[in-house]
Amino acid sequence: MDVGLTPQELKEFELEIFDLFAQAKIASPVHLRGGNEKQLIEIYKNIKPEDYCFCTWASHLECLLKGVPREQVRAAILRNKSICLSFKEHNIISSAIVGGSAPLAVGTAMGLKMQHKKQHVWAFIGDMTFYTGTVQEAIRYSEVHDLPITFVVADNKHSVTTPTAEVWGNDIRRLSEASSKCVYYSYENEFPHAGTGQKVLF
Repeated sequence: MDVGLTPQELKEFELEIFDLFAQAKIASPVHLRGGNEKQLIEIYKNIKPEDYCFCTWASHLECLLKGVPREQVRAAILRNKSICLSFKEHNIISSAIVGGSAPLAVGTAMGLKMQHKKQHVWAFIGDMTFYTGTVQEAIRYSEVHDLPITFVVADNKHSVTTPTAEVWGNDIRRLSEASSKCVYYSYENEFPHAGTGQKVLF
């Protein structure tokens, strides 16, 4: 699907949220992403409006690209929902739990297959999350049962400030692309892991 958003418009939205948090107008954690706008736009060209998207705690851009209106996403963030954005009418769900959305995504994919529906499930995960037991089990189960699901592995090479490669010592691109259920892309995040990188007084 193509909702007509440009990389610059996506960047501007995250910068707006960055400023709102810095001004203490958002009294809860926010996880911003930048530098992956073009990759996400390309991925969303394969996503249909009726498909399901399950996301991480950093899903502002995914929600916008799924067709959730900008003001609706902004309002939810101001209501302290940044890390758990979910919009039922757009079939998009986020979880603040690391790997928490993977089992939900697999269950949804299994349900779609059992009901012979043509919808597809897209599960967005980060590089460190890819290595968690929950996600690895979800990928293996999806392969064995040939579920209508794709895991989108976004590699920014860090978990918070820990280099992923140093922790696991292997090639995440090779591992993810070895699965028929995964697509991989890498990027350099343009924002701190959480917030603005500076203390904010509320």
